[in-house]
Amino acid sequence: MILSVSRRTDIPNYYSEWFYNRIKEGYLYVRNPMNAHQISKIILSPDVVDCIVFWTKNPEPMFSRLEELNAYNYYFQFTLTGFGNDIERNVPHKKEHMIPIFQRLSRKIGRKKVIWRYDPIIFTDKYTPEYHIKAFKQIAEELNEYTSKCVISFVDLYRKNQKNMSAVNSCPLPEKELLAFASRLASIAKDNEIKVGSCAEMINLSACGIEHNCCIDRELIEQIIGCKIQADKDKNQRKECGCVESVEIGTYNTCKNGCVYCYANYSHESVLRNSRLYKVNSPLLCGNITENDKITERPVKSLKELQLSFWNRRTDCQNI
Repeated sequence: MILSVSRRTDIPNYYSEWFYNRIKEGYLYVRNPMNAHQISKIILSPDVVDCIVFWTKNPEPMFSRLEELNAYNYYFQFTLTGFGNDIERNVPHKKEHMIPIFQRLSRKIGRKKVIWRYDPIIFTDKYTPEYHIKAFKQIAEELNEYTSKCVISFVDLYRKNQKNMSAVNSCPLPEKELLAFASRLASIAKDNEIKVGSCAEMINLSACGIEHNCCIDRELIEQIIGCKIQADKDKNQRKECGCVESVEIGTYNTCKNGCVYCYANYSHESVLRNSRLYKVNSPLLCGNITENDKITERPVKSLKELQLSFWNRRTDCQNI
Protein backbone atom coordinates (compact mmCIF):
# COMPACT_ATOMS: atom_id res chain seq x y z
CA MET A 1 0.00 0.00 0.00
CA ILE A 2 1.11 3.52 -0.78
CA LEU A 3 -0.18 6.08 1.71
CA SER A 4 -1.07 9.56 0.44
CA VAL A 5 -0.67 12.18 3.21
CA SER A 6 -2.47 14.11 1.72
CA ARG A 7 -3.95 15.57 -1.46
CA ARG A 8 -6.92 16.88 0.54
CA THR A 9 -5.18 18.79 3.33
CA ASP A 10 -1.74 19.75 4.61
CA ILE A 11 -1.24 17.10 7.29
CA PRO A 12 2.53 17.74 7.75
CA ASN A 13 1.90 21.43 8.45
CA TYR A 14 -1.23 21.34 10.62
CA TYR A 15 -1.86 17.78 11.76
CA SER A 16 1.55 16.13 12.08
CA GLU A 17 1.09 15.33 15.78
CA TRP A 18 -2.10 13.45 14.91
CA PHE A 19 -0.29 11.54 12.16
CA TYR A 20 2.62 10.56 14.40
CA ASN A 21 0.14 9.36 17.04
CA ARG A 22 -1.64 7.26 14.43
CA ILE A 23 1.69 5.74 13.34
CA LYS A 24 2.33 4.85 16.99
CA GLU A 25 -1.15 3.33 17.40
CA GLY A 26 -0.87 1.48 14.10
CA TYR A 27 -4.15 2.51 12.48
CA LEU A 28 -6.37 5.45 11.58
CA TYR A 29 -9.90 6.16 10.35
CA VAL A 30 -10.86 7.90 7.11
CA ARG A 31 -14.38 9.12 6.44
CA ASN A 32 -15.65 8.55 2.91
CA PRO A 33 -16.25 12.03 1.40
CA MET A 34 -19.01 10.57 -0.80
CA ASN A 35 -20.76 8.73 2.05
CA ALA A 36 -20.55 10.61 5.34
CA HIS A 37 -21.41 7.62 7.54
CA GLN A 38 -18.93 5.23 5.97
CA ILE A 39 -15.56 5.11 7.74
CA SER A 40 -12.58 2.99 6.74
CA LYS A 41 -10.07 1.69 9.25
CA ILE A 42 -6.59 1.74 7.69
CA ILE A 43 -3.83 -0.40 9.18
CA LEU A 44 -0.48 1.42 9.23
CA SER A 45 1.93 -1.45 9.86
CA PRO A 46 5.30 -1.12 8.05
CA ASP A 47 4.55 -4.62 6.73
CA VAL A 48 1.79 -3.23 4.49
CA VAL A 49 2.82 0.42 4.02
CA ASP A 50 5.36 0.32 1.20
CA CYS A 51 5.82 4.09 0.95
CA ILE A 52 4.31 7.28 2.36
CA VAL A 53 3.92 10.29 0.06
CA PHE A 54 3.65 13.56 1.97
CA TRP A 55 2.15 16.66 0.30
CA THR A 56 2.84 19.96 2.04
CA LYS A 57 3.69 23.64 1.86
CA ASN A 58 5.52 23.50 5.19
CA PRO A 59 6.91 20.28 6.69
CA GLU A 60 8.72 22.02 9.55
CA PRO A 61 6.31 20.75 12.26
CA MET A 62 7.40 17.19 11.41
CA PHE A 63 11.13 17.74 11.84
CA SER A 64 11.47 16.98 15.55
CA ARG A 65 9.87 13.53 15.23
CA LEU A 66 11.08 12.24 11.85
CA GLU A 67 12.89 9.39 13.59
CA GLU A 68 9.47 7.91 14.36
CA LEU A 69 9.22 7.14 10.64
CA ASN A 70 12.45 5.11 10.55
CA ALA A 71 10.52 1.89 9.87
CA TYR A 72 8.88 3.43 6.79
CA ASN A 73 9.93 4.57 3.34
CA TYR A 74 8.69 8.01 2.33
CA TYR A 75 9.22 11.14 0.28
CA PHE A 76 7.86 14.68 0.28
CA GLN A 77 6.05 16.71 -2.36
CA PHE A 78 6.99 20.23 -1.20
CA THR A 79 5.07 23.10 -2.83
CA LEU A 80 7.19 26.23 -3.12
CA THR A 81 5.95 28.95 -5.46
CA GLY A 82 6.53 32.63 -6.09
CA PHE A 83 3.11 33.69 -4.82
CA GLY A 84 2.66 36.13 -1.98
CA ASN A 85 0.04 36.09 0.77
CA ASP A 86 -2.59 37.45 -1.59
CA ILE A 87 -2.68 33.96 -3.17
CA GLU A 88 -1.23 31.68 -0.47
CA ARG A 89 -2.58 33.52 2.55
CA ASN A 90 -1.05 31.61 5.45
CA VAL A 91 2.22 30.37 3.95
CA PRO A 92 5.31 31.96 5.56
CA HIS A 93 7.69 34.14 3.56
CA LYS A 94 9.35 32.01 0.89
CA LYS A 95 12.87 33.44 0.80
CA GLU A 96 13.21 34.05 4.53
CA HIS A 97 11.49 30.93 5.82
CA MET A 98 10.36 28.29 3.31
CA ILE A 99 13.49 27.93 1.18
CA PRO A 100 15.67 27.31 4.29
CA ILE A 101 13.10 24.72 5.48
CA PHE A 102 13.28 22.97 2.11
CA GLN A 103 17.06 22.90 2.36
CA ARG A 104 16.94 21.54 5.93
CA LEU A 105 14.58 18.75 4.94
CA SER A 106 16.75 17.81 1.98
CA ARG A 107 19.82 17.62 4.20
CA LYS A 108 17.90 15.37 6.60
CA ILE A 109 16.49 12.84 4.12
CA GLY A 110 18.28 13.38 0.79
CA ARG A 111 17.54 15.47 -2.30
CA LYS A 112 15.81 12.66 -4.25
CA LYS A 113 13.18 12.36 -1.52
CA VAL A 114 12.16 16.03 -1.64
CA ILE A 115 10.25 16.92 -4.81
CA TRP A 116 9.80 20.63 -5.51
CA ARG A 117 6.34 21.61 -6.74
CA TYR A 118 6.04 24.97 -8.48
CA ASP A 119 2.36 24.31 -8.68
CA PRO A 120 -0.11 25.58 -9.70
CA ILE A 121 0.96 28.36 -12.04
CA ILE A 122 -1.59 31.18 -12.27
CA PHE A 123 -1.26 34.09 -14.67
CA THR A 124 -2.72 37.43 -13.58
CA ASP A 125 -1.93 41.12 -14.05
CA LYS A 126 0.51 40.79 -11.14
CA TYR A 127 1.75 37.23 -11.68
CA THR A 128 2.79 37.57 -15.29
CA PRO A 129 4.92 35.05 -17.20
CA GLU A 130 7.97 37.24 -16.58
CA TYR A 131 7.19 37.34 -12.86
CA HIS A 132 7.03 33.54 -12.74
CA ILE A 133 10.24 33.19 -14.74
CA LYS A 134 12.06 35.43 -12.29
CA ALA A 135 10.60 33.69 -9.21
CA PHE A 136 11.24 30.22 -10.62
CA LYS A 137 14.87 31.10 -11.40
CA GLN A 138 15.46 32.50 -7.92
CA ILE A 139 14.02 29.41 -6.23
CA ALA A 140 15.75 26.97 -8.59
CA GLU A 141 19.13 28.53 -7.84
CA GLU A 142 18.48 28.17 -4.11
CA LEU A 143 17.43 24.52 -4.52
CA ASN A 144 20.23 23.57 -6.91
CA GLU A 145 21.79 21.07 -4.50
CA TYR A 146 18.60 20.18 -2.63
CA THR A 147 16.27 18.52 -5.13
CA SER A 148 16.46 16.55 -8.35
CA LYS A 149 12.96 17.17 -9.65
CA CYS A 150 10.40 19.93 -10.05
CA VAL A 151 6.71 19.42 -10.83
CA ILE A 152 4.68 22.14 -12.52
CA SER A 153 1.04 22.51 -13.46
CA PHE A 154 -1.25 25.27 -14.66
CA VAL A 155 -4.23 26.10 -12.49
CA ASP A 156 -7.44 24.18 -13.13
CA LEU A 157 -10.83 25.72 -12.57
CA TYR A 158 -13.24 23.82 -10.33
CA ARG A 159 -16.61 24.83 -8.96
CA LYS A 160 -14.97 25.30 -5.56
CA ASN A 161 -12.25 27.71 -6.72
CA GLN A 162 -13.84 29.47 -9.69
CA LYS A 163 -15.04 32.44 -7.66
CA ASN A 164 -11.60 33.01 -6.15
CA MET A 165 -9.91 32.67 -9.53
CA SER A 166 -12.24 35.29 -10.96
CA ALA A 167 -11.44 37.60 -8.06
CA VAL A 168 -7.71 37.59 -8.86
CA ASN A 169 -8.36 38.04 -12.61
CA SER A 170 -6.78 34.76 -13.56
CA CYS A 171 -6.30 34.40 -17.31
CA PRO A 172 -4.80 31.57 -19.39
CA LEU A 173 -1.98 32.06 -21.88
CA PRO A 174 -2.41 31.25 -25.57
CA GLU A 175 -0.82 27.88 -26.37
CA LYS A 176 2.13 29.32 -28.28
CA GLU A 177 3.03 31.62 -25.38
CA LEU A 178 2.48 28.80 -22.90
CA LEU A 179 4.92 26.54 -24.74
CA ALA A 180 7.52 29.29 -24.86
CA PHE A 181 7.03 29.89 -21.13
CA ALA A 182 7.39 26.17 -20.34
CA SER A 183 10.58 25.99 -22.40
CA ARG A 184 12.12 28.77 -20.34
CA LEU A 185 11.26 26.98 -17.09
CA ALA A 186 12.80 23.76 -18.36
CA SER A 187 15.97 25.61 -19.40
CA ILE A 188 16.33 27.26 -15.99
CA ALA A 189 15.78 23.94 -14.23
CA LYS A 190 18.34 22.19 -16.42
CA ASP A 191 20.91 24.87 -15.59
CA ASN A 192 20.35 23.95 -11.94
CA GLU A 193 20.44 20.17 -12.46
CA ILE A 194 16.71 19.78 -11.86
CA LYS A 195 14.39 17.73 -14.06
CA VAL A 196 10.91 19.15 -14.74
CA GLY A 197 7.68 17.16 -15.07
CA SER A 198 4.08 18.28 -15.51
CA CYS A 199 1.19 17.26 -13.26
CA ALA A 200 -2.05 16.04 -14.90
CA GLU A 201 -1.71 18.39 -17.87
CA MET A 202 -3.60 17.78 -21.11
CA ILE A 203 -1.08 19.80 -23.09
CA ASN A 204 2.00 17.94 -24.33
CA LEU A 205 5.12 19.77 -23.15
CA SER A 206 7.67 17.16 -24.23
CA ALA A 207 9.01 19.45 -26.96
CA CYS A 208 9.84 21.92 -24.18
CA GLY A 209 11.83 19.32 -22.26
CA ILE A 210 9.01 18.60 -19.82
CA GLU A 211 7.57 15.10 -19.56
CA HIS A 212 4.25 14.03 -18.05
CA ASN A 213 4.90 13.38 -14.39
CA CYS A 214 3.62 10.86 -11.86
CA CYS A 215 3.42 12.49 -8.42
CA ILE A 216 2.83 9.13 -6.77
CA ASP A 217 5.62 7.78 -8.87
CA ARG A 218 6.18 4.05 -9.37
CA GLU A 219 9.77 4.55 -10.53
CA LEU A 220 10.74 6.78 -7.60
CA ILE A 221 9.02 4.50 -5.08
CA GLU A 222 10.83 1.47 -6.47
CA GLN A 223 14.14 3.33 -6.17
CA ILE A 224 13.40 4.29 -2.56
CA ILE A 225 12.19 0.87 -1.38
CA GLY A 226 14.67 -1.12 -3.46
CA CYS A 227 12.27 -3.45 -5.26
CA LYS A 228 9.50 -3.55 -7.86
CA ILE A 229 5.86 -2.96 -6.97
CA GLN A 230 2.65 -4.19 -8.54
CA ALA A 231 0.46 -1.10 -8.79
CA ASP A 232 -2.14 0.07 -11.29
CA LYS A 233 -2.93 3.61 -12.36
CA ASP A 234 -5.05 5.39 -9.76
CA LYS A 235 -8.57 5.17 -11.18
CA ASN A 236 -9.80 7.88 -8.79
CA GLN A 237 -7.68 10.55 -10.47
CA ARG A 238 -8.15 12.33 -13.81
CA LYS A 239 -7.17 10.44 -16.95
CA GLU A 240 -4.24 12.84 -17.48
CA CYS A 241 -2.86 11.89 -14.05
CA GLY A 242 -0.12 9.26 -14.16
CA CYS A 243 -0.11 8.45 -10.44
CA VAL A 244 -0.30 4.86 -9.30
CA GLU A 245 -2.96 3.77 -6.81
CA SER A 246 -2.70 4.94 -3.22
CA VAL A 247 -4.75 5.19 -0.05
CA GLU A 248 -5.70 8.81 0.69
CA ILE A 249 -6.05 9.62 4.39
CA GLY A 250 -6.89 13.34 4.34
CA THR A 251 -10.14 15.19 4.99
CA TYR A 252 -11.58 17.93 2.81
CA ASN A 253 -12.25 21.37 4.31
CA THR A 254 -9.48 21.14 6.90
CA CYS A 255 -6.46 22.82 5.25
CA LYS A 256 -5.57 26.16 6.83
CA ASN A 257 -3.05 27.35 4.22
CA GLY A 258 -5.76 29.59 2.75
CA CYS A 259 -4.71 29.26 -0.91
CA VAL A 260 -7.20 30.92 -3.25
CA TYR A 261 -6.72 28.24 -5.92
CA CYS A 262 -7.56 25.36 -3.55
CA TYR A 263 -10.14 22.79 -4.71
CA ALA A 264 -10.20 20.90 -1.39
CA ASN A 265 -11.98 23.55 0.72
CA TYR A 266 -15.53 24.80 0.31
CA SER A 267 -14.96 27.97 2.32
CA HIS A 268 -12.89 29.58 5.05
CA GLU A 269 -15.81 29.08 7.44
CA SER A 270 -15.98 25.34 6.77
CA VAL A 271 -12.24 25.02 7.45
CA LEU A 272 -12.58 26.86 10.77
CA ARG A 273 -15.56 24.74 11.76
CA ASN A 274 -13.89 21.44 10.95
CA SER A 275 -10.49 22.31 12.36
CA ARG A 276 -12.13 22.96 15.75
CA LEU A 277 -12.95 19.23 15.81
CA TYR A 278 -9.28 18.29 15.62
CA LYS A 279 -8.11 16.00 18.43
CA VAL A 280 -4.53 14.75 18.35
CA ASN A 281 -5.43 11.38 19.88
CA SER A 282 -8.51 10.64 17.80
CA PRO A 283 -8.27 7.97 15.11
CA LEU A 284 -10.33 10.29 12.88
CA LEU A 285 -8.91 13.56 11.56
CA CYS A 286 -11.10 16.58 12.42
CA GLY A 287 -14.34 14.86 13.22
CA ASN A 288 -16.38 12.84 15.68
CA ILE A 289 -17.67 9.30 15.35
CA THR A 290 -21.44 9.01 15.74
CA GLU A 291 -23.77 6.08 16.35
CA ASN A 292 -24.84 6.21 12.70
CA ASP A 293 -21.31 5.67 11.42
CA LYS A 294 -20.22 2.29 10.12
CA ILE A 295 -16.54 1.44 10.55
CA THR A 296 -15.09 -1.18 8.21
CA GLU A 297 -11.48 -2.30 8.06
CA ARG A 298 -10.16 -1.70 4.57
CA PRO A 299 -8.22 -4.65 3.16
CA VAL A 300 -4.67 -3.47 2.46
CA LYS A 301 -1.49 -5.27 1.51
CA SER A 302 2.06 -4.66 0.41
CA LEU A 303 2.51 -4.06 -3.32
CA LYS A 304 6.08 -5.35 -3.35
CA GLU A 305 7.03 -8.01 -5.87
CA LEU A 306 8.69 -10.56 -3.62
CA GLN A 307 9.64 -12.93 -6.42
CA LEU A 308 11.77 -12.03 -9.42
CA SER A 309 10.11 -12.32 -12.79
CA PHE A 310 11.48 -14.72 -15.44
CA TRP A 311 13.13 -11.80 -17.25
CA ASN A 312 14.68 -10.43 -14.05
CA ARG A 313 16.06 -13.88 -13.16
CA ARG A 314 17.44 -14.26 -16.66
CA THR A 315 19.13 -10.84 -16.49
CA ASP A 316 20.56 -11.60 -13.07
CA CYS A 317 21.92 -14.90 -14.30
CA GLN A 318 23.51 -13.21 -17.30
CA ASN A 319 25.24 -10.77 -14.97
CA ILE A 320 26.77 -13.47 -12.76
